[in-house]
Amino acid sequence: MLNRKAGIGKTLLKIILIKETAMNVVTLKKDGFINRNKTTVGSDALDLLSFQIVLDGGYTLRSFFEMLDKYSLFARLNAFFPTYAEQFHSCPEHGCNADLLDYLEFGKTVEMIGVPEKRLEIYNSLFGVHQNETSEIKSLQLDSLLDLPLKLGRLKHIVFGDRVDIFEFDTVYTLFEFIDGIAWELSFHATPEQCGLRR
Repeated sequence: MLNRKAGIGKTLLKIILIKETAMNVVTLKKDGFINRNKTTVGSDALDLLSFQIVLDGGYTLRSFFEMLDKYSLFARLNAFFPTYAEQFHSCPEHGCNADLLDYLEFGKTVEMIGVPEKRLEIYNSLFGVHQNETSEIKSLQLDSLLDLPLKLGRLKHIVFGDRVDIFEFDTVYTLFEFIDGIAWELSFHATPEQCGLRR
């Protein structure tokens, strides 16, 4: 059974993944700027949304929001970004991290579902990691997440609900996937508190 599932996973992987060598690549810097070919990209960067991303060392969720500040057109991709930006600007400039987590991971999941109807779901997610165990971050406020390291995870392939034998593969992420996926995750958060109260 495992061999059969592994075969399905490898076949599916060939269909879904785009080879790194065939993609244009940009680096998301810790200070929020975007680099392409070691050159800082100007404010009009919409043509980069399909590019593969690499995260600079020390990249955090704060870096993500600083990118939205510097490339304001990206903030128009999601209706909730103005609310997130307001929360971000009210938070302290440093020290915004939860002691319960080691880092945040942005991941991709491909799930084959057999019942009630056969279907394939592909989705991105942002979650916390502590001692190699993952956890949801929906209950945490933004001021507990901003300064946690943010990393790109591997693709997880789930076959017919089997969450024990989950296959993992190297993968790539586009800039649009990254922005849209984080926006989607943040939309599930609880009603925000005023971060400034911590000061």
